[in-house]
Amino acid sequence: MSEIIYVQPFDANFTTALLPELILVAGLFALIIIPNLGKATFRVPGTQIRLPYFLGGERYSLISNPRLPSWIAVTTLLLAFVEVIMNFESGLQRYMIVSELLPTTINGATAGDILVNGGSHIVPGSSKELLLINDFSRLFEMIFFGAISLAAIASMNRLQSFDSSDKSTNALYNNRRQADFYILLLTAAMGMAIVALAQDLFVLFLGLELASFSSYVLVAFHKESKEGTEGGMKYFIVGSVASGVGLYGLSMLYLWAGTLQLGELSVAFDAAMAPQGFPALPLIALGFILVGFGFKVSAAPFHFAAPDAYAGASSPVAGILATASKAMGIIGLTRMLLIVASPESNDGSAIWLVALGILSVVTMTWGNIAALGSDNPKRMLAYSSVAHAGYMLAGLTAIGAWNWDPELAGHGGDAAIMVMTAILFHLVVLVCFKLGAFLVLSILESEGEVSKMSSLRGLSKREPLLAVSMFIFMISLAGVPPMSGFMSKLLMIMGIVKVSIGNMGDALSNGDILSIGDAHWVWWLALIMVLNSAISMFYYLRVIVTMYFHEPEGDRQGPLPIGWQVRTAIFACVVASVFFGINADGLIELCEMAANSLNYSWASQ
Repeated sequence: MSEIIYVQPFDANFTTALLPELILVAGLFALIIIPNLGKATFRVPGTQIRLPYFLGGERYSLISNPRLPSWIAVTTLLLAFVEVIMNFESGLQRYMIVSELLPTTINGATAGDILVNGGSHIVPGSSKELLLINDFSRLFEMIFFGAISLAAIASMNRLQSFDSSDKSTNALYNNRRQADFYILLLTAAMGMAIVALAQDLFVLFLGLELASFSSYVLVAFHKESKEGTEGGMKYFIVGSVASGVGLYGLSMLYLWAGTLQLGELSVAFDAAMAPQGFPALPLIALGFILVGFGFKVSAAPFHFAAPDAYAGASSPVAGILATASKAMGIIGLTRMLLIVASPESNDGSAIWLVALGILSVVTMTWGNIAALGSDNPKRMLAYSSVAHAGYMLAGLTAIGAWNWDPELAGHGGDAAIMVMTAILFHLVVLVCFKLGAFLVLSILESEGEVSKMSSLRGLSKREPLLAVSMFIFMISLAGVPPMSGFMSKLLMIMGIVKVSIGNMGDALSNGDILSIGDAHWVWWLALIMVLNSAISMFYYLRVIVTMYFHEPEGDRQGPLPIGWQVRTAIFACVVASVFFGINADGLIELCEMAANSLNYSWASQ
């Protein structure tokens, strides 16, 4: 693994380090400026001289195409996505963006000299670490840009667009919405990228809010729909409360430690370890922060706004909430719980570990049971998303338990790395089959609301390829081999079991007789995951039965609108869902690299 190169903002290597993010910024400026270019002029005060203003007025014919904003946004997102992929292909350079550099010297060289020369060390206390570019952060950026790119492509034929010759108010309104929608998508992507890179909790919070506010507007973007307006309002209110609680938790941490730097907070937590017990203030702060991130991952009981938001939003936007937004919450929980507050066996900080384990069980069980009783496909997928959040929380619990209990710390962290690899793999493939399922519903929405499971009736007769695609997505979500969903669940269950066994492997090799009761309590999380996966089969199979064994509704006959853009996105999701199930070695290796690059002392335990 290469050394980390420290870079100040706008110094050497700054553009190289943040090229994907700078591409997004350039795309945002292009979306704001280009659709507004025109032949407007302004008069020089006190004269009759008119000079071209180039903004407003009659637009140039080249940029008057109402589809232009969508093409700008899609191109921008794909360029950022490709740039992240190329970083991995060419050997990822690791950078740390820092600020507040002081002229401290080491052996006659200033910290500034060290930075300019691309050194891998910096004077302790001479800077504030803001953004870290490594395998872990880049993998999450790949998830974010990939999910939003697919949603942007699918939305190209979702929003109304009128011919440029149509000058009616309605036409102007709908054409303006094209730019507004894609500006929000790029803003959400920018916020998510900041969350992926953040090494300071305040910077992380800024990125989280930037993405969140964009998501609130996107959910209610189709304000003509009552469900959209209601869902967006609920999502905004609950999300704002959760963000406020999380921000209060950050303020308490700052009051306690005097810093929001992840590295410094980790040192503060280590220093607080004492025989008399862990202080209460940081634990309370952790609880508040858990509420904030719990809302983003749709963990029970913070998920109440999620079903309404998913049902009210357009299907591509709901797909973003179920994949990219969830991954953003997992980043926050990972950095906060594993990097900063990883518990030790001799103090009270492990209380969050027990709470997280209980939360994971409640979340996965509640999500699956609620999905069983839902007749709305989007709500069913929303509750399914809640259940998947529970699976990943169980994985984080297992990693925390590995650090908490010395008896589990064998094999140099292999078991913990395996679980983290499984979580990352699950987040990647979730984009394929979860977002893909929402995109199929997006095509169905083109002929009316999809508020009942009956909307899917007879889809195999109307659109055989779409039905096959939805079939693949459902069995992937259910974890049926050889789909990628099976592989992700298998890896996570095996990792949790491996963590729970700990040093029992040595006892078994010596011929000792052991029982399940000898395993660590996180073993039960793996068992509950298996049981919940079995429960989920019922509502996923219900979708398949509805598509293949029921006749179409009377008002839903014949083939659906072509919409080549959304069909292309669906096809990409199908190929990825199948491919990563059959041949997942490359992606698993990439996820393992990302897990190892996480600034967590895997091998030191």
